[in-house]
Amino acid sequence: MLYQVTKQAGAYDALRQGISRFSRNELFVVLALAWVFSSFLQGIAGFGAPVAVVVPLLIAVGVRPVHAVAMGVLAHAWARFFGTLGAGWLATLQVADIHDETRAAFQSGLLILIPTYLGGFLVVWWYGRWPAVRHAWPLVLILGTVLGVGQMLATLFSPELSTFLAAAVALLALYPLSRWRRYGEPITGIPDRPAMADRTEERRRETPPVMSLGWSCLPYAVLPAVTLSALLIDPLNDQLRRWRLGLPFPEVTTGYGVQNAATDTYAPITLLTHPGTMLLITTLVVWAVYRYRGHYRDWARLHERERISAALLVDAVPASVPVIAFLVTSRVLDHSGQTLTIAHGIADVSPPNVYAGIASVIGALGAFMTSSSTASNVLFAGVQSDVAHLHGISAEAIVAGQAAGSAYGNAVAPANIVLGTSIAGIKGREGAVLRLTIGWTVVVAVLTGAATIALVLAN
Repeated sequence: MLYQVTKQAGAYDALRQGISRFSRNELFVVLALAWVFSSFLQGIAGFGAPVAVVVPLLIAVGVRPVHAVAMGVLAHAWARFFGTLGAGWLATLQVADIHDETRAAFQSGLLILIPTYLGGFLVVWWYGRWPAVRHAWPLVLILGTVLGVGQMLATLFSPELSTFLAAAVALLALYPLSRWRRYGEPITGIPDRPAMADRTEERRRETPPVMSLGWSCLPYAVLPAVTLSALLIDPLNDQLRRWRLGLPFPEVTTGYGVQNAATDTYAPITLLTHPGTMLLITTLVVWAVYRYRGHYRDWARLHERERISAALLVDAVPASVPVIAFLVTSRVLDHSGQTLTIAHGIADVSPPNVYAGIASVIGALGAFMTSSSTASNVLFAGVQSDVAHLHGISAEAIVAGQAAGSAYGNAVAPANIVLGTSIAGIKGREGAVLRLTIGWTVVVAVLTGAATIALVLAN
């Protein structure tokens, strides 16, 4: 909905033209949106908001839709565990038996450095292969250090805010970096740019925007303001969290003896602090402001009018069906005991160091099934810590591996990819997106496994 409300007002067109004046370096703009801005949104909102917001922006600045979805899903995956104001971390503390929480948080941040840096480098590689890497490696190292090392250090005093703080600093660092001549001037020497569409004719025909760059940024100012107000102002947050919705479920026992306890409110949703509510409030505010200022009328005069409600139904309904199906499947696997059987089976046949090497893969499996770092840790963090104690190895290191896997596994999560392709208008191209992200995921899994083994041996 936010995408359609923003698009039909001409804000994406204004933002694209405004960004091109902010920095004439196309790669700098792509990296700033795909990596830094999406990570900032994950730090405060999460639950699909980075994909919903950033994918259309990438397409607006000229990224091909398939690459835009891949970037939108993968580049902020590092921020999934400590993002959404520490949702994944807080869930881990509820289920995992760890004695040193500070060490577990710090080691999680240490392992997450791998997808952080490699996520930035992959965006650059997609843009222009080795010539682009030679041009952008200083920028990736600087921003990667601000994001990854910043998050790791922030876990020492506030794991819940670590992603948000690191991403906010990186967002602020973009301005001085854009003044660096290397990244303020147009790129030369990159003949092949596979991620970018040819927009020569479009630029030649483009009309002046219907609003200024400042007004086009309104949604991205309102969303953080609404979210942070609801989550960080304690009296307001306490009142909002009183409203919870959940259905009662009786005790259920499967034919194999797997028991699910009765509950009065199953998987309750805190409606007024849910990220979906934050997006809805932002959408209503943006729609009201743009309508008051006449931007919808001005855009309709220059372009073919499209009703927001009709466009929303065309985009949202087909995308919602597979997402709901994936989530229902994950619940069936969980309540039938299949996920725990898989995890215990892997643990039973794996020596301690081998298990350490695949701990992050189990976390990635949870993220793949649920499209959520938080859900992955609810499913597996307790199992991982129990197995670590049985093997006599560091539970903190194993949980850190689980945390890293629950983050990078989102790069191949089907529901995330379906969400991105529906927003980009390329439903049916999920396989093309997956082919772009799966190789990176395998490399990150191998490196994270090796790093986890090193942590276990060092403890």
